[in-house]
Amino acid sequence: MNPLATPLLQAPLAVTRRVLRRPSPLAGRTVLVTGASSGIGEATAYAVAERGAHVLLVARRADELERVRTRIGDRATAYSCDLTDGDAVDALVEQMLAEHGAVDYLVNNAGRSIRRSLALSYDRFHDVERSMAVNFLGPVRLTMGLVPAMREQRFGHVVNVVTWGVQVKAPKFSAYIASKTALDTWSRIAGRETFFENVTFTNMRFSLVQTPMTAPTEAYAGRGATPQQAAARVVRALEDRPLTVGTAAGAFGEVINVVAPRASDALLATIDRFFADSAAARGRSS
Repeated sequence: MNPLATPLLQAPLAVTRRVLRRPSPLAGRTVLVTGASSGIGEATAYAVAERGAHVLLVARRADELERVRTRIGDRATAYSCDLTDGDAVDALVEQMLAEHGAVDYLVNNAGRSIRRSLALSYDRFHDVERSMAVNFLGPVRLTMGLVPAMREQRFGHVVNVVTWGVQVKAPKFSAYIASKTALDTWSRIAGRETFFENVTFTNMRFSLVQTPMTAPTEAYAGRGATPQQAAARVVRALEDRPLTVGTAAGAFGEVINVVAPRASDALLATIDRFFADSAAARGRSS
């Protein structure tokens, strides 16, 4: 090899090494993760702590939160809170702002998934109410409490863990997808109003992830991404701040819904017939 060519080959490698060593944008920041006691939220909490952030862990189960906090150590603080309790959310916001100042990053991960056909839902309007409370009203109330401080410091980013169902409109998920679509739309509009204060939003339209939330549906057993794989995508969204993170299948479904809506209805209705309600949805343990 020509010795004169060696520096030219080494230069790109040196740049690559510098990039790999570059601190994460999360280092030294405060990141709030809801639903941090299990699944995607727990995995995300570990991942952002490894990148040098201080993690504020929020979930209902105090014992599980303490387990996660103990594993992370000094980089984490745990707050037990039911996000469907408006007064509790307001108190949580007040406490966090007093103890930590502005929250730099918020991950709205806590959620409730209900897979139940319309035929089994006529007398279960509470499915709709519960879905909206956990998946929309709670996250929005928390976000509205934290955004003013973000705008004041002229920096903030909110990541919403939603679903590709907002694009596909999958049967048996009417309550769940409607609530996640509301959060997706609300955040897109809010981001336009906070654009010039450098407060941004990402909607993460995940496909199936293996979490305790999806476990009751037998058809999902062994399928989907792991919580760690999902958390890696959340961390990238925190660092890069894209508008939307989705899947090719979700994008395809969204296009088909627009260009051939009746054909899309027929296709999904046909697919729906092959996937019955789970035992849990039918009110049976097996």
